[in-house]
Amino acid sequence: MTPPAQPHATWPELPLARWQETCAALHLWTQIVGKIRLKLTPWLNHSWHVALYVTTRGLTTSPIPHGRRTFSIDFDFIDHRLLVATDHGEVRALDLAPRSVAQFYRAVMAMLDDLGLSVRINQIPNEIPGAVPFGDDAGHASYDPDFAHRFWRVLLSSDRVLKQFRTGFIGKCSPVHFFWGSFDLAVTRFSGRTAPLHPGGVPNLPDTVACEAYSHEVSSAGFWPGGGAVSDAAFYSYAYPEPSGFRTARIAPSAAYFHEALGEFVLPYDAVRLSPDPEATLLSFLQSTYDAAATMGNWDRARLECPFGRPAVPRPLPQPK
Repeated sequence: MTPPAQPHATWPELPLARWQETCAALHLWTQIVGKIRLKLTPWLNHSWHVALYVTTRGLTTSPIPHGRRTFSIDFDFIDHRLLVATDHGEVRALDLAPRSVAQFYRAVMAMLDDLGLSVRINQIPNEIPGAVPFGDDAGHASYDPDFAHRFWRVLLSSDRVLKQFRTGFIGKCSPVHFFWGSFDLAVTRFSGRTAPLHPGGVPNLPDTVACEAYSHEVSSAGFWPGGGAVSDAAFYSYAYPEPSGFRTARIAPSAAYFHEALGEFVLPYDAVRLSPDPEATLLSFLQSTYDAAATMGNWDRARLECPFGRPAVPRPLPQPK
């Protein structure tokens, strides 16, 4: 296998035009895997039970229950394999290589059947207009291992910074997790107050799911490889409901802007990648957009926030007066 062009780059180049077909295929492959977790895992608030998680080799479902058995499914973007592992010590592997969505779907289901872990999922992809059922999708057959590896590297670096950002909040906050529907890595902070009913209308996503996901006020941020209204990879941040004055707030760094069509702030990935200090640049975007959402939304910031965490140092508690 040809080694990646940027094997250990912390923030590699990721121009969408050069891997768009692979990106589309991976999006659908992660949906198949994510829907397996969705089918078997009890519902958790805001759909947190369906997400994937970044690992030192790719993405994982984490343990999935199947009756009294447990298994996991992992994407390995170093050796380019999909691994199904069970609590009985069994492992099945599928090479990540050019193949249609339908072929990938059938291969994954066959592995699960072989392991006695049969499951049947809804084959309609979520959050994709005009989507074709997995079993009928003979297209989306590209897989460029170099760009799959780069994508994972960006996720890994973003995951590290988002997790650091998460430590500065003691209110309700999501894990840093990868949503296969929208194909983005995200972390979400909550004010603690309920939100107005979400209007729904997300393509191929039940309104009940969208409404439950946005049942409470949020400030959410993450990374997305791009497409549609945003032509290239970018970091984003939004508030729901959007408070008055949010979209005109002053945000750092200067390359960030409010995207009117999306209704959220966007920071091009290249502005982070090419920065002298990418981590600090990304943190400034995360913090300034959250500051705008929390201040203009009248969040109880004194109760919800704390200093960023440090390794091996317990969070100091306020001293009694």
